[in-house]
Amino acid sequence: MTRAGKTGVAAALLAGLVAAVWLVWAIGFDAVFAAIARAGIGGLALLCVYALAVFVTLAFAWWSLLPQAHRRTIPDFYLARLVRDSIAEISPFSPVGGMVAAARLMILKGMNPGYAAAGVAGDATTEAMAQVAFLAFGVAMAALHFSGTHAGPVLHAMVATLLLAVPGIAGLILLQKKGADFAERMAGRFFPAAKDGTSFREAIHDLYDAPGRLAASASWHLLAWIGAGGGTWLGFRLVGADISLLDAMALEALLCTLRSIAAFVPAAIGVQEGGYAVLAQLFGLPAEMGLAVSLLKRAREIVLGVPALIYWQTVEGRTALRSAP
Repeated sequence: MTRAGKTGVAAALLAGLVAAVWLVWAIGFDAVFAAIARAGIGGLALLCVYALAVFVTLAFAWWSLLPQAHRRTIPDFYLARLVRDSIAEISPFSPVGGMVAAARLMILKGMNPGYAAAGVAGDATTEAMAQVAFLAFGVAMAALHFSGTHAGPVLHAMVATLLLAVPGIAGLILLQKKGADFAERMAGRFFPAAKDGTSFREAIHDLYDAPGRLAASASWHLLAWIGAGGGTWLGFRLVGADISLLDAMALEALLCTLRSIAAFVPAAIGVQEGGYAVLAQLFGLPAEMGLAVSLLKRAREIVLGVPALIYWQTVEGRTALRSAP
Protein backbone atom coordinates (compact mmCIF):
# COMPACT_ATOMS: atom_id res chain seq x y z
CA MET A 1 0.00 0.00 0.00
CA THR A 2 1.33 3.45 -0.89
CA ARG A 3 1.96 6.14 1.69
CA ALA A 4 -1.09 8.05 0.45
CA GLY A 5 -3.17 4.90 0.75
CA LYS A 6 -2.03 4.29 4.31
CA THR A 7 -2.82 7.90 5.18
CA GLY A 8 -6.29 7.53 3.72
CA VAL A 9 -6.96 4.33 5.68
CA ALA A 10 -5.73 5.98 8.89
CA ALA A 11 -7.92 9.02 8.27
CA ALA A 12 -10.98 6.85 7.61
CA LEU A 13 -10.31 4.84 10.77
CA LEU A 14 -9.91 7.99 12.87
CA ALA A 15 -13.09 9.50 11.43
CA GLY A 16 -14.97 6.29 12.20
CA LEU A 17 -13.73 6.21 15.78
CA VAL A 18 -14.71 9.83 16.30
CA ALA A 19 -18.17 9.13 14.85
CA ALA A 20 -18.65 6.07 17.08
CA VAL A 21 -17.67 7.96 20.25
CA TRP A 22 -19.86 10.90 19.29
CA LEU A 23 -22.84 8.59 18.77
CA VAL A 24 -22.46 7.09 22.24
CA TRP A 25 -22.17 10.59 23.73
CA ALA A 26 -25.12 11.97 21.74
CA ILE A 27 -27.46 9.10 22.54
CA GLY A 28 -26.32 8.92 26.14
CA PHE A 29 -23.74 6.77 27.89
CA ASP A 30 -26.16 5.65 30.58
CA ALA A 31 -28.85 4.51 28.14
CA VAL A 32 -26.39 2.66 25.89
CA PHE A 33 -24.50 0.87 28.63
CA ALA A 34 -27.67 0.04 30.53
CA ALA A 35 -28.83 -1.83 27.42
CA ILE A 36 -25.47 -3.61 27.19
CA ALA A 37 -25.67 -4.52 30.88
CA ARG A 38 -28.94 -6.36 30.24
CA ALA A 39 -27.07 -8.78 28.00
CA GLY A 40 -24.19 -9.30 30.45
CA ILE A 41 -21.29 -11.69 30.06
CA GLY A 42 -23.67 -14.59 29.54
CA GLY A 43 -25.34 -12.83 26.62
CA LEU A 44 -21.98 -12.05 25.05
CA ALA A 45 -20.94 -15.69 25.43
CA LEU A 46 -24.19 -16.78 23.75
CA LEU A 47 -23.52 -14.42 20.84
CA CYS A 48 -20.00 -15.86 20.47
CA VAL A 49 -21.25 -19.45 20.41
CA TYR A 50 -23.93 -18.51 17.87
CA ALA A 51 -21.37 -16.79 15.62
CA LEU A 52 -19.07 -19.83 15.77
CA ALA A 53 -21.98 -21.97 14.60
CA VAL A 54 -22.64 -19.63 11.64
CA PHE A 55 -18.99 -19.99 10.60
CA VAL A 56 -19.70 -23.66 9.84
CA THR A 57 -21.88 -22.58 6.90
CA LEU A 58 -19.12 -20.25 5.68
CA ALA A 59 -16.63 -23.12 5.77
CA PHE A 60 -18.97 -25.32 3.73
CA ALA A 61 -19.53 -22.46 1.25
CA TRP A 62 -15.80 -22.26 0.53
CA TRP A 63 -15.36 -26.05 0.58
CA SER A 64 -18.21 -26.71 -1.87
CA LEU A 65 -16.83 -24.22 -4.41
CA LEU A 66 -13.66 -26.23 -4.99
CA PRO A 67 -13.34 -29.43 -7.04
CA GLN A 68 -13.04 -32.60 -5.00
CA ALA A 69 -9.35 -33.08 -5.76
CA HIS A 70 -8.43 -29.71 -4.26
CA ARG A 71 -10.54 -29.69 -1.12
CA ARG A 72 -9.05 -29.76 2.34
CA THR A 73 -10.86 -30.67 5.55
CA ILE A 74 -13.79 -28.61 6.82
CA PRO A 75 -11.84 -27.62 10.00
CA ASP A 76 -9.08 -26.19 7.76
CA PHE A 77 -11.60 -24.06 5.87
CA TYR A 78 -13.31 -23.13 9.14
CA LEU A 79 -10.16 -21.79 10.78
CA ALA A 80 -9.00 -20.00 7.63
CA ARG A 81 -12.38 -18.29 7.26
CA LEU A 82 -12.33 -17.29 10.94
CA VAL A 83 -8.89 -15.73 10.43
CA ARG A 84 -10.07 -13.96 7.26
CA ASP A 85 -13.01 -12.32 9.01
CA SER A 86 -11.03 -11.53 12.17
CA ILE A 87 -8.40 -9.62 10.21
CA ALA A 88 -11.12 -7.62 8.44
CA GLU A 89 -13.05 -6.91 11.65
CA ILE A 90 -10.49 -6.13 14.35
CA SER A 91 -7.31 -5.16 12.52
CA PRO A 92 -6.49 -2.01 10.51
CA PHE A 93 -6.09 -4.14 7.35
CA SER A 94 -8.65 -4.13 4.56
CA PRO A 95 -10.76 -7.22 3.80
CA VAL A 96 -8.21 -8.02 1.09
CA GLY A 97 -5.61 -8.55 3.80
CA GLY A 98 -7.86 -11.14 5.41
CA MET A 99 -8.35 -12.93 2.10
CA VAL A 100 -4.59 -13.08 1.51
CA ALA A 101 -4.02 -14.52 4.99
CA ALA A 102 -6.78 -17.11 4.51
CA ALA A 103 -5.31 -18.25 1.19
CA ARG A 104 -1.83 -18.50 2.74
CA LEU A 105 -3.21 -20.66 5.52
CA MET A 106 -4.78 -23.04 3.02
CA ILE A 107 -1.50 -23.26 1.10
CA LEU A 108 0.30 -24.12 4.35
CA LYS A 109 -2.35 -26.82 4.88
CA GLY A 110 -1.36 -28.36 1.56
CA MET A 111 -3.79 -26.82 -0.94
CA ASN A 112 -2.63 -26.14 -4.47
CA PRO A 113 -1.54 -22.45 -4.44
CA GLY A 114 -3.43 -21.61 -7.63
CA TYR A 115 -6.67 -23.01 -6.23
CA ALA A 116 -6.06 -21.37 -2.85
CA ALA A 117 -5.83 -17.90 -4.44
CA ALA A 118 -8.68 -18.53 -6.90
CA GLY A 119 -10.81 -20.16 -4.20
CA VAL A 120 -10.66 -17.09 -1.97
CA ALA A 121 -11.61 -14.81 -4.88
CA GLY A 122 -14.41 -17.11 -6.00
CA ASP A 123 -15.74 -17.52 -2.48
CA ALA A 124 -15.93 -13.74 -2.07
CA THR A 125 -17.89 -13.58 -5.32
CA THR A 126 -20.44 -16.25 -4.35
CA GLU A 127 -20.79 -14.51 -0.99
CA ALA A 128 -21.64 -11.28 -2.81
CA MET A 129 -24.13 -13.17 -5.00
CA ALA A 130 -25.90 -14.45 -1.90
CA GLN A 131 -25.80 -11.00 -0.35
CA VAL A 132 -27.79 -9.64 -3.30
CA ALA A 133 -30.56 -12.14 -2.58
CA PHE A 134 -30.41 -11.26 1.13
CA LEU A 135 -30.54 -7.54 0.32
CA ALA A 136 -33.55 -8.10 -1.95
CA PHE A 137 -35.35 -9.66 1.01
CA GLY A 138 -34.31 -6.73 3.22
CA VAL A 139 -35.56 -4.17 0.71
CA ALA A 140 -38.88 -5.98 0.36
CA MET A 141 -39.37 -6.10 4.12
CA ALA A 142 -38.28 -2.48 4.49
CA ALA A 143 -40.77 -1.40 1.84
CA LEU A 144 -43.58 -2.81 4.00
CA HIS A 145 -42.33 -0.86 7.02
CA PHE A 146 -41.22 2.39 5.42
CA SER A 147 -44.01 2.95 2.90
CA GLY A 148 -45.25 6.52 3.26
CA THR A 149 -42.74 7.41 5.99
CA HIS A 150 -39.76 9.74 6.21
CA ALA A 151 -37.49 6.77 5.49
CA GLY A 152 -38.18 6.96 1.77
CA PRO A 153 -34.66 8.21 0.86
CA VAL A 154 -33.10 5.30 2.75
CA LEU A 155 -35.26 2.81 0.90
CA HIS A 156 -34.52 4.43 -2.46
CA ALA A 157 -30.78 4.24 -1.76
CA MET A 158 -31.09 0.54 -0.94
CA VAL A 159 -33.06 -0.16 -4.12
CA ALA A 160 -30.40 1.66 -6.16
CA THR A 161 -27.70 -0.41 -4.47
CA LEU A 162 -29.59 -3.60 -5.25
CA LEU A 163 -30.00 -2.66 -8.92
CA LEU A 164 -26.29 -1.84 -9.22
CA ALA A 165 -25.18 -4.99 -7.40
CA VAL A 166 -26.32 -7.48 -10.05
CA PRO A 167 -24.33 -6.03 -12.98
CA GLY A 168 -21.51 -5.33 -10.53
CA ILE A 169 -21.14 -9.01 -9.66
CA ALA A 170 -21.38 -10.00 -13.32
CA GLY A 171 -18.62 -7.51 -14.05
CA LEU A 172 -16.53 -8.88 -11.19
CA ILE A 173 -16.73 -12.43 -12.57
CA LEU A 174 -15.88 -11.21 -16.07
CA LEU A 175 -12.96 -9.18 -14.73
CA GLN A 176 -11.59 -12.15 -12.82
CA LYS A 177 -11.80 -14.39 -15.89
CA LYS A 178 -10.64 -11.89 -18.50
CA GLY A 179 -8.06 -10.33 -16.20
CA ALA A 180 -6.65 -13.65 -15.07
CA ASP A 181 -3.16 -12.77 -16.32
CA PHE A 182 -3.01 -9.65 -14.15
CA ALA A 183 -4.58 -11.48 -11.22
CA GLU A 184 -2.03 -14.27 -11.63
CA ARG A 185 0.83 -11.77 -11.41
CA MET A 186 -0.73 -10.28 -8.27
CA ALA A 187 -1.20 -13.75 -6.78
CA GLY A 188 2.46 -14.46 -7.54
CA ARG A 189 3.46 -11.44 -5.42
CA PHE A 190 1.52 -12.64 -2.39
CA PHE A 191 2.02 -16.37 -2.95
CA PRO A 192 5.33 -17.13 -4.70
CA ALA A 193 4.42 -20.83 -4.62
CA ALA A 194 1.46 -20.06 -6.88
CA LYS A 195 3.85 -20.06 -9.83
CA ASP A 196 4.18 -23.80 -9.38
CA GLY A 197 1.45 -26.29 -10.28
CA THR A 198 -1.99 -25.15 -11.43
CA SER A 199 -2.03 -21.49 -12.41
CA PHE A 200 -4.49 -18.96 -11.06
CA ARG A 201 -5.89 -18.60 -14.59
CA GLU A 202 -6.66 -22.31 -14.85
CA ALA A 203 -8.10 -22.48 -11.35
CA ILE A 204 -10.40 -19.46 -11.68
CA HIS A 205 -11.79 -20.74 -14.98
CA ASP A 206 -12.33 -24.16 -13.43
CA LEU A 207 -14.31 -22.60 -10.56
CA TYR A 208 -16.48 -20.35 -12.71
CA ASP A 209 -17.13 -23.03 -15.32
CA ALA A 210 -18.84 -25.23 -12.71
CA PRO A 211 -22.33 -23.75 -12.17
CA GLY A 212 -23.29 -26.54 -9.78
CA ARG A 213 -20.47 -25.73 -7.38
CA LEU A 214 -21.14 -21.99 -7.72
CA ALA A 215 -24.80 -22.52 -6.84
CA ALA A 216 -23.89 -24.73 -3.87
CA SER A 217 -21.43 -22.16 -2.54
CA ALA A 218 -23.91 -19.29 -2.98
CA SER A 219 -26.61 -21.33 -1.21
CA TRP A 220 -24.38 -21.94 1.79
CA HIS A 221 -23.54 -18.23 1.85
CA LEU A 222 -27.23 -17.32 1.75
CA LEU A 223 -27.76 -19.58 4.74
CA ALA A 224 -24.91 -17.74 6.47
CA TRP A 225 -26.51 -14.36 5.72
CA ILE A 226 -29.78 -15.63 7.17
CA GLY A 227 -27.80 -16.81 10.18
CA ALA A 228 -26.35 -13.31 10.53
CA GLY A 229 -29.90 -11.96 10.66
CA GLY A 230 -30.64 -14.47 13.40
CA GLY A 231 -27.62 -13.17 15.30
CA THR A 232 -28.96 -9.63 15.04
CA TRP A 233 -32.33 -10.78 16.38
CA LEU A 234 -30.55 -12.51 19.26
CA GLY A 235 -28.53 -9.37 20.00
CA PHE A 236 -31.64 -7.19 20.16
CA ARG A 237 -33.43 -9.67 22.39
CA LEU A 238 -30.44 -9.73 24.75
CA VAL A 239 -30.54 -5.94 25.20
CA GLY A 240 -34.28 -6.06 25.89
CA ALA A 241 -35.68 -5.06 22.49
CA ASP A 242 -38.86 -6.58 21.09
CA ILE A 243 -38.27 -7.28 17.40
CA SER A 244 -39.45 -10.07 15.13
CA LEU A 245 -36.99 -12.41 13.44
CA LEU A 246 -38.00 -11.20 9.96
CA ASP A 247 -37.54 -7.55 10.94
CA ALA A 248 -34.14 -8.32 12.44
CA MET A 249 -33.10 -10.06 9.24
CA ALA A 250 -34.27 -7.09 7.16
CA LEU A 251 -32.35 -4.71 9.42
CA GLU A 252 -29.20 -6.83 9.07
CA ALA A 253 -29.56 -6.91 5.28
CA LEU A 254 -29.74 -3.11 5.14
CA LEU A 255 -26.84 -2.78 7.57
CA CYS A 256 -24.66 -5.12 5.51
CA THR A 257 -25.34 -2.92 2.50
CA LEU A 258 -24.16 0.15 4.41
CA ARG A 259 -20.98 -1.70 5.41
CA SER A 260 -20.37 -2.69 1.79
CA ILE A 261 -20.78 0.90 0.60
CA ALA A 262 -18.31 2.08 3.26
CA ALA A 263 -15.81 -0.73 2.61
CA PHE A 264 -12.96 1.82 2.61
CA VAL A 265 -13.47 2.41 6.37
CA PRO A 266 -11.45 -0.20 8.32
CA ALA A 267 -13.80 -2.60 10.13
CA ALA A 268 -16.66 -0.17 9.28
CA ILE A 269 -15.89 1.70 12.52
CA GLY A 270 -18.56 4.33 13.03
CA VAL A 271 -20.53 3.15 10.00
CA GLN A 272 -21.84 0.06 11.77
CA GLU A 273 -22.63 2.00 14.95
CA GLY A 274 -24.46 4.76 13.09
CA GLY A 275 -26.24 2.23 10.90
CA TYR A 276 -27.64 0.24 13.81
CA ALA A 277 -28.67 3.41 15.68
CA VAL A 278 -30.55 4.83 12.67
CA LEU A 279 -32.05 1.58 11.37
CA ALA A 280 -33.25 0.55 14.83
CA GLN A 281 -35.40 3.67 14.97
CA LEU A 282 -36.85 2.94 11.52
CA PHE A 283 -38.02 -0.41 12.89
CA GLY A 284 -39.58 1.24 15.94
CA LEU A 285 -36.74 0.62 18.42
CA PRO A 286 -34.76 3.15 20.50
CA ALA A 287 -31.44 4.28 19.04
CA GLU A 288 -29.59 3.26 22.20
CA MET A 289 -30.65 -0.35 21.70
CA GLY A 290 -29.35 -0.34 18.14
CA LEU A 291 -26.05 1.11 19.32
CA ALA A 292 -25.88 -1.39 22.18
CA VAL A 293 -26.27 -4.28 19.73
CA SER A 294 -23.49 -2.84 17.59
CA LEU A 295 -21.15 -2.60 20.59
CA LEU A 296 -22.05 -6.13 21.67
CA LYS A 297 -21.09 -7.34 18.19
CA ARG A 298 -17.81 -5.43 18.44
CA ALA A 299 -17.12 -7.20 21.72
CA ARG A 300 -17.95 -10.55 20.12
CA GLU A 301 -15.58 -9.82 17.23
CA ILE A 302 -12.75 -9.12 19.67
CA VAL A 303 -13.43 -12.21 21.79
CA LEU A 304 -13.38 -14.46 18.71
CA GLY A 305 -10.90 -12.48 16.64
CA VAL A 306 -7.97 -12.24 19.03
CA PRO A 307 -7.54 -16.04 19.40
CA ALA A 308 -7.95 -16.39 15.61
CA LEU A 309 -5.18 -13.87 14.98
CA ILE A 310 -2.94 -15.60 17.52
CA TYR A 311 -3.55 -18.90 15.73
CA TRP A 312 -2.69 -17.27 12.38
CA GLN A 313 0.54 -15.79 13.70
CA THR A 314 1.45 -19.11 15.34
CA VAL A 315 1.07 -21.00 12.06
CA GLU A 316 3.05 -18.35 10.17
CA GLY A 317 5.72 -18.31 12.87
CA ARG A 318 6.17 -22.08 12.82
CA THR A 319 6.46 -22.02 9.04
CA ALA A 320 9.09 -19.30 9.20
CA LEU A 321 11.09 -21.24 11.79
CA ARG A 322 10.96 -24.42 9.73
CA SER A 323 12.18 -22.62 6.62
CA ALA A 324 14.94 -20.70 8.43
CA PRO A 325 18.50 -21.97 7.81
